[in-house]
Amino acid sequence: MNNENFQYLSDNLKYMGFGENLKTDLERNLNEGKADFQLHYKAEINKKPFEVTMNFRKSDSSDMYFFNNYHASLEKGNGEKAEQTFYLNKGKGVTGKEAFNLLDGRSVHKDLVTKEGQPYKAWMQLDFENKDKNNNFEVKQFHEKYGFDLKAAVEKFPITDLKEPDKEKALMQSLQKGNVQSVTIEKDGSSHKMFIEADPQFKKVNLYESNMKLVAKESIEIYQSVGKTEAMLAVKEEGNDKKKELKQELKPEKEKVEKKNDKTLLPKKRESSKKGLGVS
Repeated sequence: MNNENFQYLSDNLKYMGFGENLKTDLERNLNEGKADFQLHYKAEINKKPFEVTMNFRKSDSSDMYFFNNYHASLEKGNGEKAEQTFYLNKGKGVTGKEAFNLLDGRSVHKDLVTKEGQPYKAWMQLDFENKDKNNNFEVKQFHEKYGFDLKAAVEKFPITDLKEPDKEKALMQSLQKGNVQSVTIEKDGSSHKMFIEADPQFKKVNLYESNMKLVAKESIEIYQSVGKTEAMLAVKEEGNDKKKELKQELKPEKEKVEKKNDKTLLPKKRESSKKGLGVS
């Protein structure tokens, strides 16, 4: 067994979110020296069974093994099962928890690479209505130019975590991984325990009540901060009020100046210096 290869693959499994419990099975399979082998992972996340089968293959020219892809399946609450094969590029790709979130219908923000090797960032979402030739769900991508601003969408709500930079950063990272994140919203002197998730396709975040019931579109404004338009109108109105006050203060002074000008600037009546030459 190649010890460096074993350590690399062990670290890779941990990075991908599959923990360290597979080390023994990994070592045994590497020692056997087969052309390929599989490792299996099972978990229950949010009361939903989640299973993964990882595929390893030996190099044709050395004793090195590579973790190329894994097949994930999720049993949803409605009894349906969603499955997808996720491919890795140099040990990197969609993590186990991200795979769960994608199969559960949410979006994940990832660093990706084009076929030409150019890096880019995009939100990924599975299209459950369409499959490709490998029986995988098509993947929809929403690039940076698509115009979804996660931070701006979240800031529409008076979330307490946004008051502290470290907590704000953690919240954004969790949402980018596709998690449903618990938050506290403070509005009109009351605290509300809620949940939010990113919805890049519609350029917003979805808001859930504490019982995970989706807040309807027509009710969501109840939990939002004062909108930018309202804030701008308020500032404008305040500015107009100040202008009115200033005018009232200046009015008496203006009247004094006008009276003074009336005395000094009126034209004098012209008198003739020659008597008896009036116009008849």
